[in-house]
Amino acid sequence: MKLASLLTGSLTLLLLCAGGSSRVSPHGQVYRFGYENVLGTSLDLKIVAASEAAAEKAQQAALDEIDRRAKILSGYDPSSEFSQWMRTKDRAVAVSPELFEVLDLFDQWRNRTNGALDASAETITRVWKHAASENRMPTAQELASAVATVRQKHWLLNAADRTATHLDDAPLVLNSFAKSYIVSHAADAVMRTEDVTGAVVNIGGDLVVRGAFTEPVDVADPCSDAENSDPIASLAIHDRAVATSGSYRRGVEIGGQHYSHIVDPRTGQAAGDIVSSTVVSPDAATAGALATAFSVMKPAESTQLAAVIPNTDFLIVNRKGQRFASKGWRALSLPVSPMPAAAGGGATFDTSMELTVHLEIARINDFRVRRPYVAVWIEDQDKFPVRTIALWMEKPKYLDEMKAWYKDDRLRAMSEGTSITRSVSGATRPAGKYTVQWDGKDNSGKLVKAGKYNVLVEATREHGTYQLMHQEIDFSGTPKQVELPGGTELASASLDYHKVAK
Repeated sequence: MKLASLLTGSLTLLLLCAGGSSRVSPHGQVYRFGYENVLGTSLDLKIVAASEAAAEKAQQAALDEIDRRAKILSGYDPSSEFSQWMRTKDRAVAVSPELFEVLDLFDQWRNRTNGALDASAETITRVWKHAASENRMPTAQELASAVATVRQKHWLLNAADRTATHLDDAPLVLNSFAKSYIVSHAADAVMRTEDVTGAVVNIGGDLVVRGAFTEPVDVADPCSDAENSDPIASLAIHDRAVATSGSYRRGVEIGGQHYSHIVDPRTGQAAGDIVSSTVVSPDAATAGALATAFSVMKPAESTQLAAVIPNTDFLIVNRKGQRFASKGWRALSLPVSPMPAAAGGGATFDTSMELTVHLEIARINDFRVRRPYVAVWIEDQDKFPVRTIALWMEKPKYLDEMKAWYKDDRLRAMSEGTSITRSVSGATRPAGKYTVQWDGKDNSGKLVKAGKYNVLVEATREHGTYQLMHQEIDFSGTPKQVELPGGTELASASLDYHKVAK
């Protein structure tokens, strides 16, 4: 993903491609908070508040609301209300307003999408996972049986007494838009906090913008997994939600072929033609539901459905790179400003090659944890800084704890006048896993000379643990892969100098 302050992803991520400072809004100071292992992915908060104390209180309100609703809706927590209800059958059970609302929304979207969105799609997903574990394709009979199960009625709702009756044994997962639903309510909790005037809440690339300001949001490129690659679109979002669903980050491998985790409940097939669907809507649940449904529906079907939902816009990208957008998409769009192009040749960095840096932030007992400050940069053999690839941070006042990065005045000078400006919407990534890339350009956009350079990765916490990785690589056109030893903050890191994918 791109220049980002909110995931991803997603995961979205507090990412500067060249340093950063805290941004001041006309409505107050912008404060940022990053967490890992929230609803299985990453959480990024951007809060506009009159003081740091107000921002801290608001971010705690968001966390509390996320925890409360996850305890109701999670399909992975056996003690959640949803999990307990799943263990009942043929018995009307009084459920919470939140669970009733989400089940009712699933009924509505199942009807409105003609079955393209269904909570029991997990039935089909399990068939694909089982087949992949045996390195084979699912049989036609296996898929037909799964589709028949999906087509059954899974619950019965009674609005008069707010009960839900679980009817069958099909596995159910509320992932399709429950995350967006939770994001929306977390943003509402932030906005109820005194002295807070704005918020962006992003969990795994599904985000909501609230308040009296407009947030620039990048849409991740489905053809590039790197956090700092150019976006396929940039949007100006005010008091709306953005959700992106895509086949490019999760799925199964069978015979060397990737198959999406998104499946079509109507056919049992893995989504293959649509690689990315982004939806913008005033309602977060609507954005999340449509982003998932549009990943399996034909673009013409998606266009027809979106046209009857007020103030809803979309961008769909298929595997051929074709784009299908709503009529109102252009009105939301901002200019995309990629890094200046530079011609290769001679002794310069081979433009057919690139460096990919994979990072995995250490998990601490699988609990939610604040994201550490992380810097990734390139320096030449004379230890002269070439380019800061990524800098993830929350509070600039603690930036000096990035000992190696901060001590170099030249690195910091590269960052003067820049700031974190954009949030990112993209397909959900696993918690703590990030990728950044280097295309051989220096901070001004010029290609460097071929040869040996040092790649440095630094991670630290406020007044806490510290980790520094250092690796020399010869960027002269010969592919190379290097595994770096993990530590307290970064469980693993790897460098991959390889040919650019066509």
